[in-house]
Amino acid sequence: MKAVAAVLVSSALVGGAWAQTSTKPMSRQTTASSDGTLAQSDAKRDAAVEKHIEELHTSLKITAAQEAQWSEVANTMRENAKEMDRVIDKRMATASSATAVDDLKAYGEIAQAHANGIKKLATSFSGLYFAMSDDQKKAADAAFSHRAGHDGKKVASR
Repeated sequence: MKAVAAVLVSSALVGGAWAQTSTKPMSRQTTASSDGTLAQSDAKRDAAVEKHIEELHTSLKITAAQEAQWSEVANTMRENAKEMDRVIDKRMATASSATAVDDLKAYGEIAQAHANGIKKLATSFSGLYFAMSDDQKKAADAAFSHRAGHDGKKVASR
């Protein structure tokens, strides 16, 4: 999924994608056992974020001289993922008793966490980006691009 690949823009995207995939309310029984279920879900998301961080590190060919800046970017991605986990878990925990208004507000919190995460990532990534070689910048531009779909057409025109 292209959106998941764009997680590199922000670990928040990962959370945003997961938030959108689960709109069915959880049953009371599921909610009651949510500690283990949510912990497993969080562990899977953490593993996906770590995998994505590693893949991005490799694709951008981060040099030893860039490691300190990269570490800041990776930590921002991890923090963003944790915040998304928090708001998604909050939504999931109350889904069985949520009204339409509650659900909309919860989704608004998820969207806001996503937007805040992207802003944080843009700030932390900008220092690294300007220290990159032209080839690295091209790779970053491709990895973070949301301008076109798989076929090169603008996404908005689909």
